[in-house]
Amino acid sequence: MDAWLAWAIAAVLLAVGEIFTPGLFFLGPIALAAAAAALAAVATDNVAIQLVVFAAASAGSLAVLRPLARAHLRMPPALRTGTAALQGARAVVLQRVDAHGGRVKIGGEEWSARAYMPDQVLEPGTSVEVVEIQGATALVYE
Repeated sequence: MDAWLAWAIAAVLLAVGEIFTPGLFFLGPIALAAAAAALAAVATDNVAIQLVVFAAASAGSLAVLRPLARAHLRMPPALRTGTAALQGARAVVLQRVDAHGGRVKIGGEEWSARAYMPDQVLEPGTSVEVVEIQGATALVYE
């Protein structure tokens, strides 16, 4: 078996291993190093050079990529506030909602509302989703 093929197989196996070990991000950088060693094997038959390339690429990719990946794991999710937080929220129709107006209850608060689709009519008691907030009016659809 050619050396480049052995390195390529190792790279694929390490990448697959990374997929099945979520959160660690250790095998992925090593897989990149194995791919670099496969390229070195295409360029030269010298095993020592291939091993040096593998070791250097392993150290480099672990030193650069792993801290970046770990920082992303600790990052808090983006928080939506204000009216942006209401987009996608569920609401209940209090007064008939159509293209001209109506009333809905969103999270315990009563809001003026309009139907998002101009031809849609929503009767009281219907569960709807908030698509957008325009001023103090919620645009909703069923």
